[in-house]
Amino acid sequence: MTGQTPLGVTCIIPAYNEAARIGGVLAAVAGHPEIAEVIVVDDASHDATAEVAGAARGVRLIRLPQNRGKTCALAEGIEAAGEPLLLLLDADLLGLTTAAVSALLAPVRAGRAEVSISLRQNAPRLWQMIGLDYISGERVLPRAQLAGRTEVLRTLPRFGFEVHLNALWIESQARMAVVRWNDVQSPYKHAKMGLLPGLRADAAMMGDILRTISPLGALAQIRALRRLRLPA
Repeated sequence: MTGQTPLGVTCIIPAYNEAARIGGVLAAVAGHPEIAEVIVVDDASHDATAEVAGAARGVRLIRLPQNRGKTCALAEGIEAAGEPLLLLLDADLLGLTTAAVSALLAPVRAGRAEVSISLRQNAPRLWQMIGLDYISGERVLPRAQLAGRTEVLRTLPRFGFEVHLNALWIESQARMAVVRWNDVQSPYKHAKMGLLPGLRADAAMMGDILRTISPLGALAQIRALRRLRLPA
């Protein structure tokens, strides 16, 4: 992409009951000079998530009538996106800054990588050791990778999106940049919901992942993704 105008970016943020945290995420992306549009897909939240998102400058809000899970919310956002690059962010990130967003965008917009993925400061120790969080929700990719697959996405488990996208990246042998976010965290579910509800939510998420890919398949994905990783 050297010598060419960098591609435009649509930021998609699926959100469910994140009124307390989504404002910080939106502060980092709304008005960001490299982001042409920000889409928040509210997955039928019971709190004020939609109101917070709707009040943010330059944010397009899509409200789903019933809760269908992260994967379906992302499918709605992808269908609505108007730019050739997608920036996918979780709604609960803590410490997200404009600089961190720019760092995740930079390898793809500069043409050094085809896709990028974050490695957050509080990612599990194993992911830190191997230099890859294979289920990170923070990614940059061409919209064309998913534009014709939204109906397939809607058939996946509620939290099956990331491993499905991993398979596409591996199949296409996409050049992947891993971007370390040393000051960005994703809060643990028990901190957001309380101990027992958080444990149940974690178990449900892992169940969805295992319905999408087997443990051996996950190990194979991790090995394959590490081979796609570009030097830092």
